[in-house]
Amino acid sequence: MKKIKIAIDGPAGSGKTTTAKIVAEKLGYIYIDTGAMYRAVTLAWLRSGKELNDDNLCKLINEISVDIKNTNDGQRTFLNGDDVSDDIRLPEVTNKVSPVSAVGCVREKLVAMQRELGRNGAVVLDGRDIGTVVFPDADLKIFLIADEDARASRRTKELKAKGIELNVEEIKKQIIDRDNYDSSRSISPLRKADDAIEIDTSNLTIQQQCDLIIDFAKKLIE
Repeated sequence: MKKIKIAIDGPAGSGKTTTAKIVAEKLGYIYIDTGAMYRAVTLAWLRSGKELNDDNLCKLINEISVDIKNTNDGQRTFLNGDDVSDDIRLPEVTNKVSPVSAVGCVREKLVAMQRELGRNGAVVLDGRDIGTVVFPDADLKIFLIADEDARASRRTKELKAKGIELNVEEIKKQIIDRDNYDSSRSISPLRKADDAIEIDTSNLTIQQQCDLIIDFAKKLIE
């Protein structure tokens, strides 16, 4: 059977990470959380205490190691050998990941890693530029969207489950700001690939959106 590459892109809170994990599991594919890689670099920068600029980040990216590993507890993210899977989801990381991700040397190194991880196919990757930059030749490209209220509600519940209480309106503002930043940046902006299938998840359950993508995938695989 054909081993395909599946790219799932979309803005924050559209459900792409949860969807990508489930789709990969159902297909027996490897899931690669590209967003976690950028979050790990952002965490490393925050811990460094240095000013946010290209020079500092370009030096930092060559001094740290970022790894994605499958464990008995699912996929985990490691920074310099330490499991930072929970730390990278903290609000202070979320608030700074967009400007860190926009730096050319950071994207260049992480995109190279992502391409190496996915080069043999049988992978599902999610992010903001998978179908446009990382794997423009992906066999199946999905672009998830959802209205701002739905995305803010999801993100608020996510954080609450981790013991982080934030006002839903505050989360909504962060999402809008991040959308604007990610869509307007000069390097690898958030945008739908011309051949991507757009799915509005505002009124879909996770199971419904996963089923749609799995159906598309199976047609290509078989």
